[in-house]
Amino acid sequence: MFAFDHVWPYMGLGAALLLALLLTTDILRSDRSVSRWQDLVWLTWAGTLAYLLHQFEEHGIDAEGAHYAFRGFTCATLGFPDAETCPVPLSYITSVNVAAVWLAGPAAALLGRRWPALALSYFSIPFVNFFGHAVPCLINGAYNPGVLTAIVVFLPLSLWAFRVALVRYRLGWSTVFATVLAGVILHAILLLSVKAYIAGLIGIVVLDTIQVINPMFAGAIVFLVGQRASPRAMMHG
Repeated sequence: MFAFDHVWPYMGLGAALLLALLLTTDILRSDRSVSRWQDLVWLTWAGTLAYLLHQFEEHGIDAEGAHYAFRGFTCATLGFPDAETCPVPLSYITSVNVAAVWLAGPAAALLGRRWPALALSYFSIPFVNFFGHAVPCLINGAYNPGVLTAIVVFLPLSLWAFRVALVRYRLGWSTVFATVLAGVILHAILLLSVKAYIAGLIGIVVLDTIQVINPMFAGAIVFLVGQRASPRAMMHG
């Protein structure tokens, strides 16, 4: 039987291969007069590719060969060492990832052609997610599903995007700080909402709906701060 909750990481890997090919063309560039690496829109598409690969390490096959391993890691973090009896629903994992990457990534890149701060806002997710993997890895001295791509791809790509936003787009430090803050808030919401579900305070429909709209808040935070900090740099092209 087709189970989307277990198949989507493999679908995402297929999308990643297509996106990797498109990134070598000019289709996803917003400004062909500069290097791709100076184009915040192209970087956002690259960030989406990075996250698709990261998702496969988390929910497809991780670096140790385990399948769908990140849910077990999440359950253990929440105090449920047995993934089989863990109350974290599969639909929660799916809705978090589909909304934050499949929807938010392309939306940020497309809207970022006109409003660069929205392109930058996408990096709120991978940058803060890096710490969600790196800190437990350092504390426990052990691998966790997703830490490899978080270290190798998320951190350097996010830092480079911040540099481009500051130097080329002149979005200002406040916009970069807002991007980091938005990522912290986004991750706090997804964590607190699943805890509320486990405690019986909300139902599964509300839980999954929160994950779908959660990335919108991150984009709104960065956009509003960027508009106040540098209104002239907010529109491009």
